[in-house]
Amino acid sequence: MSSMFGKPRASGERPLQSPLPECNVAILGCRGVGKSALTVKFLTKRFISEYDPNLEDTYTSEELVDQQPVLLKVMDTADQDGPRNCERYLSWASAFLVVYSIDDRRSFEGCQRYLEVLALHARGCQRRCPMLLLGNKLDMDQYRQVPSAEGTSLASRFGCLFHEVSACQDFTGVQHIFHEAVRAVRRQAEWNPPARPLLVTEERPCPPVAAALALPTHHGLATCTFNTLSTVNYKEIPSVAQAKLVTVKSSRAQSKRKAPTLTLLKGFKIF
Repeated sequence: MSSMFGKPRASGERPLQSPLPECNVAILGCRGVGKSALTVKFLTKRFISEYDPNLEDTYTSEELVDQQPVLLKVMDTADQDGPRNCERYLSWASAFLVVYSIDDRRSFEGCQRYLEVLALHARGCQRRCPMLLLGNKLDMDQYRQVPSAEGTSLASRFGCLFHEVSACQDFTGVQHIFHEAVRAVRRQAEWNPPARPLLVTEERPCPPVAAALALPTHHGLATCTFNTLSTVNYKEIPSVAQAKLVTVKSSRAQSKRKAPTLTLLKGFKIF
């Protein structure tokens, strides 16, 4: 069940015939790296210090990125044992945020497995989705186990963007990360425009040739005759209808929800 955040829209703000373009972002990483903290910080500008690492959910927010509106959907994943049973987000996401904690080297090593799975998936389906490598908990720099240079090197190896942020302290930096994901998806769409509709020809039968058109001989040149050419008619094949986005259901029990925002923060310690 997805939750909706952001300001409500006026009824006449946008025609129903022109829906917002969508961007689906999946946040991946080992347990405890701050995936939920990043998600909630981006959506509510608040920081949570305690949460259930087994909960997975998808959230929706209307954003304005470079003066262009977009419907941003964020999947806060909850993999128990690394990148297993990951088809639910591999086929859904437009971009991936792969997160590790700068004070936990094991989480950095886990990021490499996620990046390898994403690269293998991209080669298999021939659809490359932007990936961003993110070092979280920059506020714990005094306990750093992963130098920034190693993050930069890993990102370069897999062709990722790389950033370090603090979900605890820096809302602007966190917002920038999500907006960068939207920009990367837009650039990818510009590099790979949709295929143009195919054209087929329908050849009409030639009318009976009553007489060949003869050109008189001039200056000793041989007489040439031209037969009437068949008329070719071009028809455009209709473009294939785009598949509708299937709502992603998560394991979070929401049958008794009344207010999504309050329910999200229920039981969390807010700072």
